[in-house]
Amino acid sequence: MIDTLFSMKGKICLVTGGSRGLGYYMARGFLEAGAARVYITARKAEACLQAAEMLSKSGECIAIPGDVSVLEGIRDLAAKISEKEDRLDVLVNNAGAGWGAPIDAFPENGWDKVMDLNVKSPFFLTQACLELLRKGKSPDNTASIINIGSIAGIVATSLSSYSYGPSKAAIHQMTRNLAKDLADDHIRVNAIAPGRFFSKMTEYVSKDKAAYDEECKVIPLHRWGKAEDIAGVAIMLCSRAGAYMTGQIIPIDGGSSLGS
Repeated sequence: MIDTLFSMKGKICLVTGGSRGLGYYMARGFLEAGAARVYITARKAEACLQAAEMLSKSGECIAIPGDVSVLEGIRDLAAKISEKEDRLDVLVNNAGAGWGAPIDAFPENGWDKVMDLNVKSPFFLTQACLELLRKGKSPDNTASIINIGSIAGIVATSLSSYSYGPSKAAIHQMTRNLAKDLADDHIRVNAIAPGRFFSKMTEYVSKDKAAYDEECKVIPLHRWGKAEDIAGVAIMLCSRAGAYMTGQIIPIDGGSSLGS
């Protein structure tokens, strides 16, 4: 049983924001677990192509550079996947953004950028990929959507990122709604709510040793998340191991959301 429980053998996967950070970690995990092909997309073409080349050491990874922050980019991505595949087994809505500013000066464009990329884009990419996700699915062969939320959508923070937390709370609730609506299509929808991981978005802390050490002190497990931590949960959700799970929000945060 254990050989097949966490196997991704034969699965076709799409990971947005797959050129770095959490998206890269999950894409690599899928390939190492036996996925047939993993498509990654990112706005910066060169970085996307380089990441796919590196990931291809673990299996077949194909880069489709594009901008999923706009509907044109979303539709173009879905069309390109449809040209290459007749089905999709895994969709990871990982691309996201943050914006920090004092409350008195927080700009409208900072609010809109975060809400659009973190909430609107996952919904409309899911919509655009529905035909591929439905193809060939059954109660014993489900598709899996993972939305990347955050513990910032669960607990209050004081990081002056006023649109980020609400956007992640919204993606958590959208995950539950989609899970109910898509269950009859044999599509499972879950969300991962990460705490601190090493990524471009968190460099401002990880490069400040004093700030990093202080954060590790208050995290119950006293460390930040590693590639294996996010990849392991993603593989579980997309393999037979998670086949009876849908509509769940899973914090991967070292216990940070437990509170003080």
